[in-house]
Amino acid sequence: MNRIDRKFSELKKCREAALIPFVTAGDPEIRTSLKILRALEEAGADAIEVGVPFSDPMADGATIQRASERALRGKTSLPRVLDLIREFRRRSETPVILFGYYNPFFHYGLERFVRDAVAAGVDGILCVDLPPEESGELRRQAEKAGLHTIFLLAPTSDSARIKLVARLGRGFIYYVSVTGVTGARRALESELQAQVARIRRYTKLPIGVGFGISTPEQAARIASFADAAVVGSALIDVMERAGRIGKKVKDAKSFIARLKRAMKKRRQAVGNRRQSRVGA
Repeated sequence: MNRIDRKFSELKKCREAALIPFVTAGDPEIRTSLKILRALEEAGADAIEVGVPFSDPMADGATIQRASERALRGKTSLPRVLDLIREFRRRSETPVILFGYYNPFFHYGLERFVRDAVAAGVDGILCVDLPPEESGELRRQAEKAGLHTIFLLAPTSDSARIKLVARLGRGFIYYVSVTGVTGARRALESELQAQVARIRRYTKLPIGVGFGISTPEQAARIASFADAAVVGSALIDVMERAGRIGKKVKDAKSFIARLKRAMKKRRQAVGNRRQSRVGA
């Protein structure tokens, strides 16, 4: 069983939602990235999105753009990202999702990329600029290797697009909570819960929510009705403010631990209310 499927199955039994932090590999440099990945796992991350730095990250806001620029200045490449995951995997069974843009994957060679990703310990691929209609070759290679392809839905997605993503996606569906690029936000869309409920009518896959989650309160709210909260820009903001390398790792771990505690508390409260209604 793919590690992503196993993790969501475990969390469902515990009535918990997954916390999935995102970090850009090589930011601030590869050796520190490994320390950060291990710190996120220790803090309670249920899966980790590892971003492949790219020179034109059009879906990303300023925070992740800066992270990509720092990583690229440090000569971080797709082969080095796979080496990072391989090293992390030696001591970890936490699911790893490779987040990136199609250009580096295509130039690497899709068959070779999938083979090397699986060998390194990658469990899923989220290719942010590859629409599902054009994903056939990557999906074929990935499915043969047991690698999940994860697709995005947005507030503007109509029923036809939801059905398509539900049919082609594997692992979980990533629901983009806001229109626009990534970035921490103070408020999330008011209709978010209804949108997630709408997607559930078309799929049994877990639904993760990302883009804009920046506080424990927001993560807890997501955990009350979705299967996962994905947190990227807010985490990178925390590390940017930290300054020193050691403090980056420490602050990243502390931030994710606070989010995870809030999510567990909210999910348990929801479960207790449901039990009370059943017993009434």
